[in-house]
Parts: sequence; C-alpha cells; structure tokens
Amino acid sequence: MDGENTVLAFDLGAGSGRALIGILSLQESGSRRLRVTEIHRFPNEAIQVGRHLHWDILRLLHEIKISIRKAFQAGYAPATFGIDSWGVDFGLLDVRGELLGNPYHYRDPQTEGLIEEVNAIVGEDELFRQSGLQFMPFNTLYQLYAMKKAGSPKLALAETLLLTPDLLVYLLTGCRSCEFTMATTTQLFHPERRAWNTELMDRLGIPSGLFLEPVEPGSRIGPLAAEVCEELGVPPMTAVSVGTHDTESAIAAVPANDGPFAYLVCGTWSLLGTELDRPLLTAETMELQFSNEGGVGGTYQLLKNIMGLWLLQECKREWDASGRAIGYGELVEAAEAAEPFRSMVNPDDARFYGPGGMAGKIASYCVETGQPVPRIQGEFVRCILESLALRYREALEQAERLTGRSFGGLHMVGGGIQNRLLCQWTADALGRPVWAGPVEASAIGNMLVQLIAQGSCANLREARRLSAESFPVDTYEPSADTSRWDQAYEKFRNLSLIS
Repeated sequence: MDGENTVLAFDLGAGSGRALIGILSLQESGSRRLRVTEIHRFPNEAIQVGRHLHWDILRLLHEIKISIRKAFQAGYAPATFGIDSWGVDFGLLDVRGELLGNPYHYRDPQTEGLIEEVNAIVGEDELFRQSGLQFMPFNTLYQLYAMKKAGSPKLALAETLLLTPDLLVYLLTGCRSCEFTMATTTQLFHPERRAWNTELMDRLGIPSGLFLEPVEPGSRIGPLAAEVCEELGVPPMTAVSVGTHDTESAIAAVPANDGPFAYLVCGTWSLLGTELDRPLLTAETMELQFSNEGGVGGTYQLLKNIMGLWLLQECKREWDASGRAIGYGELVEAAEAAEPFRSMVNPDDARFYGPGGMAGKIASYCVETGQPVPRIQGEFVRCILESLALRYREALEQAERLTGRSFGGLHMVGGGIQNRLLCQWTADALGRPVWAGPVEASAIGNMLVQLIAQGSCANLREARRLSAESFPVDTYEPSADTSRWDQAYEKFRNLSLIS
C-alpha cells in the first residue's frame, strides 16, 4: 500500500481511544476518496488516587504502541501519524526529560473556587481580553495555579510542560513540541499576540519557562525513536503535529461549502460555534461565555462549551452499576415514548460538572425550579436530549448575534450524531436543517492535516471538500410544526437565567 497516501490517526477521548488508518485513493472517475478503517479501540478511564483524579498516560502509550504494531502487521505502511485528544491537560518533564507523575484529569477537584480567586487578582475583563476563553474550572491556568497554591514540588522540578498529545508524541519520538490549537486551550496564550502570556504567568506565580514556542498544525515533528521501532518491529514513520485539540480536528473535517457556517461537535462535550479569521474579544463575547480557540489553517474558532452527552453517559453509568443496565438504543426509544417537555435542565449548571449521582442532580434541579421530577429512565433521557437541543438553539442564536451572521442550518459532527433522535430534535428546536456527518470527525480531521503535511491536499478548503466527497451526511429537516419547541424554548431561556 502506498505509504505516501496512507496515514495513521490516534483520536483519544475522555472515555476511549481509537486508532484508524486513512487511505487516500483515486477513483475511476478521477475523483479522490479517503477511506477510513479502525484497527484498534481501547478504554481510557480516569484513575482515582486518594482525593485526586489522574489519567493513566502510560496505559495510553501502551495502547498506541499496540496500534502501531497492528497497523504494520495488517499490511499498512503509513508514512505519518498524528495524535489528537481533549484539551487543557498536561504532563511535566524534569531536566532529564522524565515524566513527573501522572497528569491530573480535568475533572480533578483541585481547581474548585479558583476562577473567582484568579479573577480577583487579574480582573475577569482583563483576563478575557488576554486569553479569549470561557472561564472553565479545568483550564490549564487554574490547574497550574492550584499546583502553585499547594506548593507542588513538581513545579519546582519541571523543565518543560507538554500538553497531552505532545506528551505522547514525545514519549514515542523523543521530540518535544507544542501545537498551536492545543496551546490556545490553556488560557495562558494571548490570542492577539499569538504568543505565551508570560506577564500573566508572572502575576500568578506560574513558571513561564515551562512553555515551548507553538508550532502550526501540519508541522512535521520527528520520526519514531529507534528504540520504539526496535520494540515494535516497525520501520520509522514521522509524527505530524495535527490539530491536536480534538475539537479543532473535528472542525477541520466539517464538510461545509465555502462561506460562513455553524458547527456542533457533538460528544461527551458539545462545542457549538463558527470559524473566524481572527479572535473576537468583545465584552459581549465574554458575557455570553464564548471562547476563541485556535484552529487549523490560521483560523480561530468562536465557540461555546456545552456540557453535552456527559449527562446521559453518567446516568447510564449509574443505572448500569445498579443492575438496571440498558443499551443506548433502548434508552432513546424510551425517551421518544416519554411525555414531551415535561421537565428540562440547563446542561451547563455547575452541579452537573462532576462525576457521580447524575440522576439525583437532575432531580434536584427540577425540584428547585418547580418542575416535575423525572421518574423513569425514559423521562430522564428525554429531559436531557430536549434540554441539549434547546441549549444548542440558544448558543446558535448567540453566535449569530456576536458575529452578525445568519446560518441556514447547523453541521453536526462527532460520535453524538449516532443519536438520531438528538439530531432530529436539534433540527426541530432550531427550526432549521441539521446536516449530520461524519461520525469520526476528529480522526478524519487528524488525517486531513496529515495529508496536507504530505502534500496530498493543498489546504484546508481542499481537505474539507475531500471530507464532503468521502463520507455520508444525513439531513434532518425540522418538523412541519415546531410551535411546541418555540414554547419550550421560552421556558428553557428562563431556566438558563436561573442557573
């Protein structure tokens, strides 16, 4: 198989990781298609150690090595590989290049209350102008500030900070790098200067020497280390710094036509926004809690983080543990049969952020807001899915208000689009069409950036065209009568003001 047209993508999510091969092939018609094959899938679970929550980074490294060996054993010969993952989390290396402990998980409780504390030092207006990010408790800034407050010896011993995908690339190649899209998730990167905000770090007592100069998506980092090739029995292949933040990789795969478009990356988190040429750092952007994250191809993504299918995943985990296990398909059927708009929640209410007891949290929210409490699984699931669809409408309207744009519909990508009921209800809530696909958007975007680096795609525009030609997109038209959704939306907006 032609290695120059074959790539290996690792897409790491908060619950699982997957390795996929992408092959760019020429059709008889003369057009090109990207064919994707999954070769390995593995769990990625948080590890509780005392009061802290960690990632098992060495287990992830082990699974990636298994994937590389499997790829070559199956007869593939990828010329390059890339890794994307969730944002903000990191590992610290000492002067010998050794990892200083397991990285903290972004849901670790160490950052509780630190948003308010940092705002008291810096001022929220100034901090937003200097970072462009939504104030989220898991941002790298608050993690490092928590370590500094706790007197963590790791900070004193650390020479280099590597965000998750860059850390894994380092462990495979020995090459240290910092990719641009991931750097912008830290809240320590100045979006207008496109440089690290060392002045802010100094004010907060965060060591500024930890950070490497960011490289652009599509940069070649280095080959697999000789000892890794020997261990796995594989030839060298080159690591490409893709859009290492999985959100930005997913957005790179959105099969949109030329011109402004709105997207929703749908999974554990939901990220709804639009692509801009430059960050939008207005007071209204901060007030509406939108972020400016760096994207592929010199873009910025104006987007809102929404809690997403985390609420459903946590409810299911709780039900499974209690012996009431039921598949997602059956849960969706039960939701469809339940009474519409009986109760709803603001998915971004702070109580839903942490793991555990999600059904009880939803019940307490309903009690506090004077709504009927869900009684059975179908009612809980309907509450979650309807609430998400309404939250998407609210965020889309806010994005239009911020940008002055009007969007004819919404592109939905990611694993969450396999929930066809959520896609349909989103179209109904919006009163506009939803175009759903591709499912494996983060991995596909990862591959597309590798193909750009190889010279097989000219630019992001051509890559998106390739995505549109290679993968199916389902269209969901809004129902003929969406008046009940309009009525529910007014009720939902009042709940959003309460939360």
